[in-house]
Order: sequence, then C-alpha cells, then structure tokens
Amino acid sequence: MDRPQSDSLPQDLSEALKEATKEVHAQAENAEFMRNFQRGQVTRKGFKLVMASLYHVYVALEEEIERNKDNPVFAPLYFPEELHRRAALEEDMAFWYGPSWLEAVPYTAATRRYVDRLQQVGRREPELLVAHAYTRYLGDLSGGQVLKKIAQKALDLPSSGEGLAFFTFPNIDSATKFKQLYRSRMNTLEMTPEVRQRVTEEAKTAFLLNIQLFEELQELLNQDPEDQHPSQAAGLRHRVSSRLQDSIPAEQSRGTPLLSNLSQMPLIRWVLTLSVVVATVAMGFYAL
Repeated sequence: MDRPQSDSLPQDLSEALKEATKEVHAQAENAEFMRNFQRGQVTRKGFKLVMASLYHVYVALEEEIERNKDNPVFAPLYFPEELHRRAALEEDMAFWYGPSWLEAVPYTAATRRYVDRLQQVGRREPELLVAHAYTRYLGDLSGGQVLKKIAQKALDLPSSGEGLAFFTFPNIDSATKFKQLYRSRMNTLEMTPEVRQRVTEEAKTAFLLNIQLFEELQELLNQDPEDQHPSQAAGLRHRVSSRLQDSIPAEQSRGTPLLSNLSQMPLIRWVLTLSVVVATVAMGFYAL
C-alpha cells in the first residue's frame, strides 16, 4: 500500500516532504498551545517552557548534525554559521532563567522523547536526519519570524530583541533566498526510493513529536490557573457553552435559538443553567 504512495511523490525531495507533511503540519499549527500563541495569548511561563524545550531539542539536533557533518547523507545541508541555534538559545535561557539557568531549565517528558528520537536517528539512521533539520530550520525561518513579533508584543519585551535571540539569524540576509538554497541542496542528496520513503515518514514523525510537545506544555499551563491569559476566559465560556449545547436534545439544537430552548426547560434546568453561567463569570474574573 505504501509503495504507490512513494512513487506518486514529487521528484524533488523538498517538494515531496512539503506535500507529505501538509496534514500533520496543519495539525501542529492547530494545537491549542500554538493557536493561543498565534492569537497573542502567550504568558511568560508558557513562553519560558517552550523555549526551554527548544533548547534541549536543538542541543540534541545540532550534536547529531556535528556527528554527521561529513557524512554524504547530510553534508550538503551543513550550515552551522547560518542556522545553528544552540548559542542563541543559551543566550535566551540566561535571559529567562537567570545566571544559573543550566540548573533551572525544565526538561519535560515530551521533550525527552523528542531528544531521544534525534539521538537515535543521528547515531543509527543518519540518512533520516535531513527530515528533522528540514522540519525545524525551515520552520524557524518561516513562521518563527511571525511568532517572534507576537511574543515581543504580548510579553512586552524590549525592542532590542532580548529574550528572542532564537528567532534572529544574523548571518542570513534573505530568508527566502536561503530557503531556496537549502531546498536545492536537499534535492542533491542521493537516496534510494526506500530511503526516500523513510525520510518522508520521519518528517511526519518530527511534526508529531512537536505536536506532543505542544500538548504537554498546554497541559502544564492548564494545571496552573494563575498562568491563564485574560482572554482565555472567553475560551472557558465557550467550552461551558459547548457542554450546555451538547446537553440539549439533537432535534432542539438544530436551528433553534438557545433562549427558545431554555424557555421550554423545566424550572430545575433553568436553575442549573443560571448556576453554570454565574460560575463561568466568576471563573472569568478569577482568571483576570
């Protein structure tokens, strides 16, 4: 079943990866953590957590890249001066976690799984390393620049860029031109159809590892009510409203105004509904 799919992929590796990861890429962008981030609903704690995870991920990725920099399966993509993020992330860790950041930076379970996979690939299947480099670096040069501006505004960070070194690529004059160069280098890698298919699947795995990381970070934030962004109170009200809507019989919920449904309820359901609304407002004020 997988063989016809491999044959139908575009000839260029870069286009094949882009096409094969469309669906999982969309899933990553629609993870709750990323949706909130894109709306400017990012807190200092949430940002510190995701930056700490990225620090561990990039340390592992770039250690494996250094291990394989002369290996023909990766050598054409070795751009340490232009791309490597470890030094920038160390600068950001010092900003967010202080001078003793090495002891303070958290290392979550999903981050460990991501790191473990990177180490396994670099040491046992280096031909798959291109999938992780493609996923991370080209993403940083694209959507990462938008996230930088959002974080700078939402967290009221200095215009000098402190705390956001990760998003800055001082040795790349044009992100668009560099991405074109990187993709052209990807397309020079020689690989069999079997390896090409494995690289494609590994790119999907890379996105899934990112999704798991985002889901874990969101869960950690949800456990801390003091970390909720004020505008997330609206999300809470929406979820309560959705649960109320789910409790209404299907034949009533289609095209029938909520107030009309409420008027048909027995008194006890009115009381319960009003109690939920009051509780929602109260929790909204608490979040504020």
